[in-house]
Amino acid sequence: MILKTNAASIEPTPAVTRAAAILRAGGLVAFPTETVYGLGAVATDARAVARIFEAKDRPHFDPLIIHLGSADWLDRCVVSAPPEAGRLAERFWPGPLTLVLPKRENIPDIVTSGLPTVAVRMPAHPVARALIHATGAPVAAPSANRFGQISPTTAQAVEEELGGRVDLILDGGPTQLGIESTIVAFGESGPRLLRPGPVTLEELCECLGREVMVASGTVAAPESPGMLLRHYAPRTPLQILDSPTAALSPRDCRVGLLAFRSAPLKHDFAIVETLSATGDLREAAANLFAALRRLDAAGVDTIVAEPVPETGLGRAIMDRLRKAAAPRA
Repeated sequence: MILKTNAASIEPTPAVTRAAAILRAGGLVAFPTETVYGLGAVATDARAVARIFEAKDRPHFDPLIIHLGSADWLDRCVVSAPPEAGRLAERFWPGPLTLVLPKRENIPDIVTSGLPTVAVRMPAHPVARALIHATGAPVAAPSANRFGQISPTTAQAVEEELGGRVDLILDGGPTQLGIESTIVAFGESGPRLLRPGPVTLEELCECLGREVMVASGTVAAPESPGMLLRHYAPRTPLQILDSPTAALSPRDCRVGLLAFRSAPLKHDFAIVETLSATGDLREAAANLFAALRRLDAAGVDTIVAEPVPETGLGRAIMDRLRKAAAPRA
């Protein structure tokens, strides 16, 4: 069931009140954040969290992110936070930044995939904040889609992905940012960027006044969501072009193009989706997953994607495209 809501503050609407009751009873609720739609359960309810993995067909080795109602909820989930984590939270919360920190014992191992750390963030979307406050507890919530598929940026996309697997979908309209949060971990060697996102590497370095290391490659046992080789992927095979102007070899199949700025004047593509006619990276990020969904639904044999400049938010866009184009297992 989809319920529309126009919550503009942490004061709950009737739809939010109903959704919070479902969460407190051990149910699953999909809800909008400023990044993508999340599939939520009360973070300390291990049985409810297990339903998230079942609904998404998500492997249990891939940890979840916990969403907090406010910054002072942090000590409900983590044992301690280094000063640099505090500086980042003060600057970017509420917002699309996730911090990986030592977890408290009350956080079930299923949330963290058995790791001693937990990923936490404070979302900025008013519907998300109203829901978490009305629930009265931190909410674990990965993206509200089948595991490895394109993340949803609308309530309708959630319905298409999960259908009857979720108890309620809160419709707060299209998400604003369109890609998942930036994830930063902390260790003896300092902060590390595990997943690029709307808070850019340049912004992290500027805030901390130092270099932030970038995690290299992918791992079999991820420290946080979004670190697997293949993720965010359409069902249609996707290929990244070598350059925005790369020539396509002749093909005997229907091809869809994911263009960064605009389509070529002459082309033989069955369908073209443009991320930003002006080359604006924030607009491109906001449009990325919805454009991939339309291309995936168009019945083409393959999708080709133009690269975007790999600076600022472009780093996060290219991260999603590379994972979407990775070989299938």
